[in-house]
Amino acid sequence: MGYRTILVEKTQAIATVTLNRPEARNALDLTMREELTAAFRDLNADEAVRVAILTGAGGHFCAGGDVKAMRQRLTAADGRIRVQKMNEMVMEIVNFQHPVIAMVEGFAVGAGCNLALACDLIIASDRAQFGEVFAKVGLIPDAGGTHFLPRRVGLAKAKELVFSAEVIGAVEAERIGLINRAVPSADLRAVTDDLARKIAEGPPRVLGMAKQLLNRSLETDLSRALELEAFGQGMALEGEEHREGVAAFFEKRPPRFTGPER
Repeated sequence: MGYRTILVEKTQAIATVTLNRPEARNALDLTMREELTAAFRDLNADEAVRVAILTGAGGHFCAGGDVKAMRQRLTAADGRIRVQKMNEMVMEIVNFQHPVIAMVEGFAVGAGCNLALACDLIIASDRAQFGEVFAKVGLIPDAGGTHFLPRRVGLAKAKELVFSAEVIGAVEAERIGLINRAVPSADLRAVTDDLARKIAEGPPRVLGMAKQLLNRSLETDLSRALELEAFGQGMALEGEEHREGVAAFFEKRPPRFTGPER
């Protein structure tokens, strides 16, 4: 499928989705929202894909919503439609059956910050900048910010970032737990690719189940979490990935996980 605002590349088991509106710092217009939704839906059905990387072209990840489009007067109904397109995009990424890594250079602000937070892991250049800047244009956080942010940094820090609309650097973002890792800009691609390869070499069906359980963990009490673990572990124990892992352990070799069973 051809896209106007994004690029999709696949190298073996790793898919890279690139936001491709560099002239607008990859701001999320309606077309990009729809194309990201479609791209992740298609990749989710691709049995060869085991991990996805989400990044931006032109030295920036994403500058958030398209402010130029905000100059026209929108009704509340118009606003809900625009945000619903964002919501569909976010849910497609969160529900993607494999891990998603955000590879961030430059600005990841507003909805761009929350797009990164929707991914499972965030690796950022030490030149990257993050911010919940919605208040500067008289808006509340969207794209899942009110959900993802407190779960990453805690409620009090999330309120500070939203209320102040402060933009912070990658080193500070790593310190407060907003991102997983800040690395030198020159190493960003290599570090991200190395992590993606390690994940791609893992058992895809098992990692997919683990992702689902972890995503539900903060809304699940201990009793229910234990029930879900028992159910999932039962499925894993009778699966080919477990058999291969055990065989590799006793044969003193790296496991070779061939992919999900159908």
